[in-house]
Amino acid sequence: MLIPLRPGELQRLIPAVATSNQFTAALGNPRKILQRVLISTIGGVITLLISQTLSFNRWGSVWLVAGVALLLYILWGPILEAGQRNATLRRYPAAALFDGEVAEAYTRERVENRREQADQHGDLELVEQRRTWMVLELADEDGYLGRLSFPMQKKHASIRAGARLRCLVLSDRKDFSRVSALSDAWLPGLRLWVGEYPYLLKPAFEELCQLRLSRARKIS
Repeated sequence: MLIPLRPGELQRLIPAVATSNQFTAALGNPRKILQRVLISTIGGVITLLISQTLSFNRWGSVWLVAGVALLLYILWGPILEAGQRNATLRRYPAAALFDGEVAEAYTRERVENRREQADQHGDLELVEQRRTWMVLELADEDGYLGRLSFPMQKKHASIRAGARLRCLVLSDRKDFSRVSALSDAWLPGLRLWVGEYPYLLKPAFEELCQLRLSRARKIS
């Protein structure tokens, strides 16, 4: 079942400014964090040194501001990235609450990183870093809706076909004849949130589900 959202509800569920959970998700894995630290440290130090050499030049203050900004990149970088991800869903003209079920649940391996390293004989070999992802096929009484995938964790082992699931459906068409994107999802029976990225404000979404679904059942 799809229940179209009212004006302003999408913006209330997906904030423009990153939340703490979204900041953590955008911060990334240890490798990505290290890259951010290196950019912040090296770029900031070099820029500040340049600003010192130009301290008597009118461009010195510009380089100083740029240096401070780079030093703070570890903070504003994830905030900016999270805001951009939120904006991708907030821009859709049509959004609806989906109340359906997991038609099928399965796992698959995904290659997240490849690198070459020398073995014990000194020969180069390709090493792949793999991660298990869970894939949920979603459907309701009208048929198949789409697919939701996310990194597998132990808590996800309890998800089975038939589990009730609620999420937001985004489309560029008012009749939802084509699904453009799905948000993260709430499985009320398991009291579990799933998704690659936490788009939704959880308390607000759970409250909206309770309100709109109870009204829909009374009408039907």
